[in-house]
Amino acid sequence: MQETRQPSPPSARPVETTPRGGGWLPHGYHLDTHSHPDGQLVYAAAGALATTTERGTWLAPANRVTWTPPGFEHSHRFYGRTDARVVAIPADECGELVAHPSVFGVSPLLREALLALTGGSGRPPGADGRLRAVVIDELGETPEQSLHLPEPRDDRLRVVTDLLHADPGQTTTLAELGRTAGASERTLSRLFHTDLGMSFRRWRTILRVHHALVHLTDGQSVTDTAIACGWSNPSTFIEAFTAVVGQTPGRYQVDLHHHGK
Repeated sequence: MQETRQPSPPSARPVETTPRGGGWLPHGYHLDTHSHPDGQLVYAAAGALATTTERGTWLAPANRVTWTPPGFEHSHRFYGRTDARVVAIPADECGELVAHPSVFGVSPLLREALLALTGGSGRPPGADGRLRAVVIDELGETPEQSLHLPEPRDDRLRVVTDLLHADPGQTTTLAELGRTAGASERTLSRLFHTDLGMSFRRWRTILRVHHALVHLTDGQSVTDTAIACGWSNPSTFIEAFTAVVGQTPGRYQVDLHHHGK
C-alpha cells in the first residue's frame, strides 16, 4: 500500500474511532487505515474531510458526502471543526452504488435523510431502511463530484509528486522536476497521462485546490490562500478553484460558515 498523504496535516493525536453516527470533530481528527464489511458514507455538514486509499486521496468540502465501498482500506482526516455524519450501508444494499470511493454533492433531500439517519434513536421500526433507500436513490441520481488526487505507481513519477506534495506552491517546471527524478519532461508528461489519467498541470492544480480548501476551512483569506498555494494572483486562483470545486472560494467560505452554525 502506498504511503498516506494529506494536505498540510495539522498536528493532532491520531484516534481510532468516530463517534457513533458522527458528531462534531476537532481540526486534525484522524482515523488510521482501516476497512469496513459494509459500505460507509461520511457527510461533512461543516468542515472538510480527506479520505485516502492506495488509489489516492478524495477531498470532500463542506456539504459533500464521501462514499467508501465495503472492504476498501482507507483513512480519514478532518479539517476545521467538522460536523461529520457517518452512515453504514449494509453490503447487500450497495449494489446500486459505485464500486469505487467517491464524493457526491448533497441535495436538500439527501441532506435531510442523512441527518435523520444520524440524529439519534427513537425512529419507528423499519424507518432506517426506508431512509437508506432514499439515500441510495438520491446518490444514484447525483453526479460524482470527486476531488480525487491519484497517486502514482511509477518510481520516477513518485519522486515528482513527492516534491509537489512537500511544497504545492512551488512553480518548478516539469522539466526541472524531471532533472531531480532522472527522467525527461516528455517521459514524465507521458507517465502523468498513463499512470494518473491526467496532465501534469491538471494534477498540480487539483493538489493546490486540496490545499486551498484546507486553508479556507481554517479561515484564511482568499488572497492569502492563493499566494500560499502557488497562484500568482487571486483572480487566477478563483478561476481554477471554481472550475474544480464548482463554486468560488468566497462562496465556499460563506457556505462553510452557514453550515457550521
